[in-house]
Amino acid sequence: MSQESPRPPVKVFVEGRYRKLSRDLPQTVFFCPDCKGHPRRRKGCARCEGFGKLTRDSVQELIGWVLGAAFQTRKNKFHGAGREDVNVRMLGEGRPFVLELVNPKVLDVDLAACEAEINRRNAGRLEVLGLHWTEKARVQAVKEARRAKEYRALVRVEREVDLDQARALVGRRFDIAQRTPGRVAHRRADLERERWLEVRAIEPAGERLLEVVLRTQHGTYVKEALSGDDGATRPSLSELLGARCECLELDVTAILDEEGRKPDVELRAAPLQRPFGAEI
Repeated sequence: MSQESPRPPVKVFVEGRYRKLSRDLPQTVFFCPDCKGHPRRRKGCARCEGFGKLTRDSVQELIGWVLGAAFQTRKNKFHGAGREDVNVRMLGEGRPFVLELVNPKVLDVDLAACEAEINRRNAGRLEVLGLHWTEKARVQAVKEARRAKEYRALVRVEREVDLDQARALVGRRFDIAQRTPGRVAHRRADLERERWLEVRAIEPAGERLLEVVLRTQHGTYVKEALSGDDGATRPSLSELLGARCECLELDVTAILDEEGRKPDVELRAAPLQRPFGAEI
């Protein structure tokens, strides 16, 4: 008697955008790098004190808890159009994402109600926009498209700078070379990357403080593009101003097309016109 092969998992794909309004929220689950969140190892872990994670929650969890309850599944994968650092806010029209829900027991789910519930629970921390049904092909489209970004940074300079000299940088695009920063060396190859950076605005924001608006190429390390990272990024804003700069706060304010000229049309992908969907 032949054995039946196991059935492949049923998957549902939900797409939307998220706006991250706090500076303590990673995009995906932030497992402790020492114990990796393992149920046994985390019990004696000094770094996370047995919690298994370095943050209480994440964008993935806050969205996944609501959608998971609605679809009656605890298994999901979060696919974002890039990611921002934990302490960087994601503002503007938000960042596209697809949540892949695995083996749901319920399929007929009211996504508008889920969106309202996510936003109600997380007011002031996280907002989701435009939840809609989508399909597996969108995962690759969302994750792999090259998008420029616009940022607003609060920058501290080591000394007063000539504001006219600083404003002369506005409207100019600079080709920069960046070595991989030490803070991401554990997950990125040590390479020198060529990127572009465009200064959109520089305005005083207090004593030795500047508010800087930048547009940068996909894959640019923005904090290092401001500070120079001890010469690992050249030229940097520090080099262009002739004064050491430190990024105090950073916000993503827009996700643009690859050339950085207009909002990304991927943000407005047409939803599937069906009440529910599942893919095997």
